[in-house]
Amino acid sequence: MRTIAIISILVLGFFGTICPTFLQAQGKNEKEPGRMIVRFKEGVNPQITKFAGQGVTTDIPKLNELNAEYHCTAINSLCPGVKLALPIYCLLLAEDINLNEAIAAFQNSGLVEYAEPDHIGYAQGKPAKDSLMPNDLHFSDQWSLHNDGSFWAQPVKVDADIDMTEAWMVEQGDTNVVVGIIDSGCKLDHPELSGRIWINKNEIAGNGIDDDGDGLTDDWRGWDYANNDNNPTDDYGHGTNVAGIIGCNGNNSAGFAGVDWNCKLMILKGINADNWGYYSWWISSINYAVNKGADVINMSVGGSDPSQGLTDAVTAAIQSGVTIVACMMNSNDNVAYIPASIPGVIAVGATDPDDRRSHPFFWSTTSGSCYGSHISVVAPGNYIYGLSYTSNTSYNSYWGGTSQATPHVAGLAALLKAQDNSRTPAEIKNILQKTAEDQVGDPSEDTFGWDQYYGFGRVNAYDALTYNPSGVELSKENIFSLYPNPASTLVSISWNATALHPKKYIIYASSGCLVKEEAISTNADHIQLSTEGMSPGLYYLVLKTGKPSSYGEILIVQ
Repeated sequence: MRTIAIISILVLGFFGTICPTFLQAQGKNEKEPGRMIVRFKEGVNPQITKFAGQGVTTDIPKLNELNAEYHCTAINSLCPGVKLALPIYCLLLAEDINLNEAIAAFQNSGLVEYAEPDHIGYAQGKPAKDSLMPNDLHFSDQWSLHNDGSFWAQPVKVDADIDMTEAWMVEQGDTNVVVGIIDSGCKLDHPELSGRIWINKNEIAGNGIDDDGDGLTDDWRGWDYANNDNNPTDDYGHGTNVAGIIGCNGNNSAGFAGVDWNCKLMILKGINADNWGYYSWWISSINYAVNKGADVINMSVGGSDPSQGLTDAVTAAIQSGVTIVACMMNSNDNVAYIPASIPGVIAVGATDPDDRRSHPFFWSTTSGSCYGSHISVVAPGNYIYGLSYTSNTSYNSYWGGTSQATPHVAGLAALLKAQDNSRTPAEIKNILQKTAEDQVGDPSEDTFGWDQYYGFGRVNAYDALTYNPSGVELSKENIFSLYPNPASTLVSISWNATALHPKKYIIYASSGCLVKEEAISTNADHIQLSTEGMSPGLYYLVLKTGKPSSYGEILIVQ
């Protein structure tokens, strides 16, 4: 890990025991007979009037003809809501219908913008067996957050981590920030997630009424789209692992530490017990998260089939101010899986404890972190310890995959949002890319600047949270010091009076805005300044001399 210098003035990608590869679907086809996604044209808003036998009758005669011909038994809106409402629907047809023929008929009807199969995607991580786990538990197992070179899985390299121990000195999260997790669910009663599960305050639990009028009854803690009920409990394990990476309660003398210690976790089950999910489930989950106020969405899932419906939902979410982080997948190729390849998404690859691209992951010799022209950054993703979905006391399980790398980045995105809630998805993506550590991995792949294997590099939480958009150049030497730092009331600025003769100090907010500017009239080698009126957060303090030179350091106010 780096030595802290701020005391001077300044679809599922995790590892699991379940699927052998992410494209294996327990015998499922990549598109399911009888399921179709359509987006109706503007002004076409079908209202179901009645069910006629096995068919659906609406107020649109031409649609009724198609429904009858292809035995449509249900038309379900995937994107209802107030903040985000798209005319995207999932139509259920008879299973013996020729799906390609039905798609062509709907596409040529003049009623829809597009029609496409409701494809299947998968989670992207696999677990290890407990017998492979060492006996040393808790934070010492989390090499991804703090790598001192002692991790048992070799090869390992000191500081091949995301510098979380330094980053927590800057930001630990905000309870007002919500991270949506579209996955296999979560162990909702795990003590390491106590107080962290998002609660729908507009819904009264257990009263059997859709209090908030969103079409879902008793969705007081998210929704299970895989089983269409209000209990998004994990029945596979992937989602619990991902949720813990993002948001385990930290610094509590138990279990693991999440990247963000305070954000709320909105649980949306879009992967079933067999580790696959329909795109329509993901579209509905995205829509739910946006309408319920999520700031970040983690999607450790993916599929190889293109989908305009899923693309529309992701694009609309990003345009609504929601940051989406998705895994590159684990097939060790350059296939453009979605949602990772959708423009605006932060696409995340995985690295090993020695900073090299994960290939293979521990669970298969043919696996590996995918690469390609759409990759944004990489993050640790192999041998990632996490919470168990079957036990509240076991901390011996780990996973491997880009699914595990992705929540590291989603958690960091939540910290960036907590630090400045005005940041847009594009700004968060830009910060993560600009502050990623380049050329830390395999020299043949991790070349200077952006490359298709590492993107802009391995994320660094401390550098991201201390990103300096103000143009202030920070001192490369300890010209002066701040104490205490972090500070809560008063901070002392000390300097070497022989080498430095400051005339004034200037304080900038992390956004670059001027906060304070005062002259220094003393001939001494130190002054004290008050942080009164300064909100908790990161600032840049600059000492100006009578010459063109100036010296800047980071100041953290608590």
